[in-house]
Parts: sequence; structure tokens; C-alpha cells
Amino acid sequence: MSHDWFFCAEGDASLREPMHPRERFDVLDRLEWLLESGVDPALLARAEALRGELEDINRRLYEALRLGIHAGSHVFAPWIDALEIAPAGDGYDYRDDLLSGVLALDEPDEVAPLPPEMVFYQPTPARHIFELIRRTALDEHDVVMDLGSGLGIVPLLVAMTTAARAVGIEREQAYVDAARRCAQKLGVVRASFECRDAREADFSAATLFYLYTPFTGVVMRNVLNAIRHEATRRPLRIATFGPCTKVVAAESWLHADGATRAESLALFRAG
Repeated sequence: MSHDWFFCAEGDASLREPMHPRERFDVLDRLEWLLESGVDPALLARAEALRGELEDINRRLYEALRLGIHAGSHVFAPWIDALEIAPAGDGYDYRDDLLSGVLALDEPDEVAPLPPEMVFYQPTPARHIFELIRRTALDEHDVVMDLGSGLGIVPLLVAMTTAARAVGIEREQAYVDAARRCAQKLGVVRASFECRDAREADFSAATLFYLYTPFTGVVMRNVLNAIRHEATRRPLRIATFGPCTKVVAAESWLHADGATRAESLALFRAG
């Protein structure tokens, strides 16, 4: 099999540009395959050297972005501003690798068993979070509440890239602890995390709720009823992703802002 792509990558100066992580991740994926394929020792050594070089560039990029977050800069703006319409589906891409490197979340090894109607945690793909941030035009008057926030990636990104405050509601203490440690490490003061059942949360300050299908059935019904009660007091929006979109779209008190497909971000307004 030809390894021409590898020789091109060795001499590709664009891969050394810090703000080109997408291209580096693509090459690193191919290098992983190459290093496991039993190539001759000389090519193996060159491939390992290239991998080390590209990984070092990524590490320096992550550190620069972390310093920018500490300083209050919107360091993810280039990837949000350049975002194409987010493709449908829950697949992950280079933006998730970028976030993982910057946030460096220490995901717990074990979590408590889920009770009935609670859905296992799966992080929202970064491209859909970026789309949420771009479409909602959040400002200092907004409070985003992520119900079933897991490791807190949505609240962290909202607080890093907008003037809004963000609150993560999560029943698993290990996830809440990890999110709090990350926020403290990065100096993200506008993101907070509460360990509680969503049915027991105080919704009175939220202006936008986010749900990546965190629960189903009666639990979902109770939460939607509580949000509807809040909507009688002030304007509210709900953003959804995943199967819960169909349930939320059926609510007569909500009006969709655009398409409402489970495979992509959906946005609703109350009233």
C-alpha cells in the first residue's frame, strides 16, 4: 500500500500551524493505523517522530487556549465563527478532540446505577454546542440551565464563549465534582454545577434550558410541566438534541425556531 500521504505530511508546513488542529487530528488518526500495520523499522521511526511532533504542537495549542480562557478571551470563537451548518447525528469529530485536550476533564471510572427513566450520560457533540451558542445569541441577561449536564461541557462552553451564566444540573456527584474541578482550574466563574435531580432544581433564574434527552417518561413530563410553569412568568427558550426533541416539539405552548429533528439541534420558544 502506498504511503505517499505520509511523505506529504512530513513536509506539510500547514500541519505545524497551531490553529489547524483538524488537519493534525486527521494525520494523527492515519499515523495510528500506520504504526500498527507493521511497516519497516525506518518508516516506523519516522512515523513515531511525526506523531510526537504533531502531538507536541497540539499540547502547546491546548495550553495557549487554557491561558486565553483564564484571561477571559473567547478562544473558541474561530471554530464557532467558521462553523458550517452542523451535520446531523451524534458522531464526534475533531472539535471534540480539541475540547477534550483543552478541558482535560478527569472522567470518573465508576458512576452510580441509573434509576428508571434516567438516560445514561453521553456528551453532546461539540459542533452542536457551537451551533447552540451561535444560534441563541446569549448575553449577560441569560442563564442557561443544562438538565443532565454530565461532565459539564455545555455549561463550561457557554460560560467561556458568551456573557451568559450557565448552570449544570446533574444527579451523579462524580460528574459534578469533575465539572467543578475543571471550572476552577480554568477560572470559569460563570459556570456552576449542582448535584440534584432535575425535578428538584430551582428553575426561577433560567432563560434557556438545554436537554440532550437526559430522561424519559414521567420524569420528562414533570420537568416539562415545571418549565411551562416558569414560562408563564417570563420569556423562555428550550434547546434539545436527541429523541427528546419529538416530545418537546409536541408541546402546544412551545413554538419551534427552525427544524425539529432528533439528529440535530432544535430550538423552541415559549409563548
